[in-house]
Amino acid sequence: MKKISLRNCNGIPFISSISGSAFTFRAYSSCHYSKESISVKDKFGVNSSNLDDAVTLFHQMVTMKPLPSVVDFSKLFKTMISMKHYSAVLSLFRQMRKLGIPIDGFILTSVINSYCLMHRADFGFSVLPIYLKNGIPFNNVTFTTLIRGIFAENKVKDAVELFKKLVREKICEPNEVMYATVMNGLSKRGHTQKTLGLLRLMEQGNTQPDIYIYNIVIDALCKDGNLDAAINILNEMKQKDIPPNIVTYTSIIDGMCKLGQWEKVTTLFSEMVNLNMYPDVCTFTILTDGLCKEGKVEDAEKVMEHMVEKGVEPNIITYNALMDGYCLRGQLDRARRIFDILIDKGIEPDIFSYNILINGYCKKKKVNEAMQLFCEISQKGSKPDIVIYNTILQGLFEVGRTGDAKQIYAEMLSAGTKPNIYCHVTLLNGYFKYGLVEEAMALFNKLERNKEYTNIAFYSVVINGLCKNGKLNEAYAVFKKLSFIGLLPNVRTYTVMINGFCLEGLFDEAKYILRKMEDNGCSPDNVTYNVIVQGFLRCNKISEMASFMKEMDGRGFSFDATTTGFLIDVVRENPSVLDMIPELHSKNE
Repeated sequence: MKKISLRNCNGIPFISSISGSAFTFRAYSSCHYSKESISVKDKFGVNSSNLDDAVTLFHQMVTMKPLPSVVDFSKLFKTMISMKHYSAVLSLFRQMRKLGIPIDGFILTSVINSYCLMHRADFGFSVLPIYLKNGIPFNNVTFTTLIRGIFAENKVKDAVELFKKLVREKICEPNEVMYATVMNGLSKRGHTQKTLGLLRLMEQGNTQPDIYIYNIVIDALCKDGNLDAAINILNEMKQKDIPPNIVTYTSIIDGMCKLGQWEKVTTLFSEMVNLNMYPDVCTFTILTDGLCKEGKVEDAEKVMEHMVEKGVEPNIITYNALMDGYCLRGQLDRARRIFDILIDKGIEPDIFSYNILINGYCKKKKVNEAMQLFCEISQKGSKPDIVIYNTILQGLFEVGRTGDAKQIYAEMLSAGTKPNIYCHVTLLNGYFKYGLVEEAMALFNKLERNKEYTNIAFYSVVINGLCKNGKLNEAYAVFKKLSFIGLLPNVRTYTVMINGFCLEGLFDEAKYILRKMEDNGCSPDNVTYNVIVQGFLRCNKISEMASFMKEMDGRGFSFDATTTGFLIDVVRENPSVLDMIPELHSKNE
């Protein structure tokens, strides 16, 4: 914690403690710069399109007599920030101070901005004393910048605390931009009720919410599926003579699409048109995507045709939604047709376009077609992302092409793409599926040594793979290791271990694990009991199976399709088994 003296907007000093956490944020709006100031390029005839040009321009500026205005230095810094040369901004700022060149709040905010974009907002906070030393009062831009940066680092509590301090100690009267920043930060991280609460607080103060503020709240409510509350806010806006805009309607249409409320969507479209507000490409794309996810792909195509008729050109996201819809229905020829239409229209397919189609082909086990597309990505000068690598690996393992999967994994590493846990789980599952236990364990041991994953799901995959390959002792050794590395088995881990013992007919050990998991506060679920019952049926232990059935019934569990199938096979061979079972529950009844 740093103790620093701050002043409020009126220049009155106060003492404040601000944490030295690291934050990031986007550059603040250029609207804070003077509209009368001409561009650096126009004034000095230098196009600062790269770092060398910008630095050269800076050195020219500092040697001029008289010096250019502080606004021109601000505009140069802003240009450099847009080029992402954050450290260079800091370096030039230090040179300005050494040379005694005047600075203002805009320049200091640019410096804070640069620190935050470098994930060093603790240094951003250290700029605040420079305001005091130069007699520059803090303003909303200063703190809005920091708040936005804190949210970008997912430090929600810190961001809210700073905002509360500003309000409580009257450091600055929050304006619409600051409120919007806080509410946007909260809503994007799932804090919808806090966002709504802040709207109500704002309504009671001097700064009244505008359409942008209301849109943030409506969008958050719609994403939460709380459509009724969103409509209520919409009606409140209308009562206050704040007309909804295209963003408002698009958010609500998105919420309605996700809930399949197509009649309401139609009504809302009509309302928009009556207000002379025609849907834009974003609205149409949301509608297209919603229809596709509902399996209504033909309707989605009609929407697209309607878009074009109205002069709204579909974008890459629209086409991707349509492709995904056809892939979800297994209609790969139609999905490929959309892909080809994209290219014919001169729209370059993006990485999502390729992933949608590759995934579609892999799901249908058409791995050759998937591989052709995969190779095409590199041929076009792009680079497959980790999602595509994982998709293609799953597809290859699905059809038993383990050698090709190993090669793709090696290529991924050499290309510098870092595998994530999903990729390694795919590899482990694939190796275990085809009995490549040594390769699986070599990978597992390497990852464990590097301490890349301490995830219980990751260990569960290994335990399951070993059990299914008859390596029960090795699986149990990994299971017992969990307590030593501070990991608590979850219901899946316990169930996997129980299944391993059942497969070997070791029912006493299976029952021991069952009781142990309950002692450890992890309740067995329906899958756990079905696994045990299946083990009893395999070994024809009908009386024990009947006993567990009563226990299952008492917990509200029932047989799944696999267990029912086992039971039917046993009854066919020995019909008297039915007499030993008082009731037969099945999820399929």
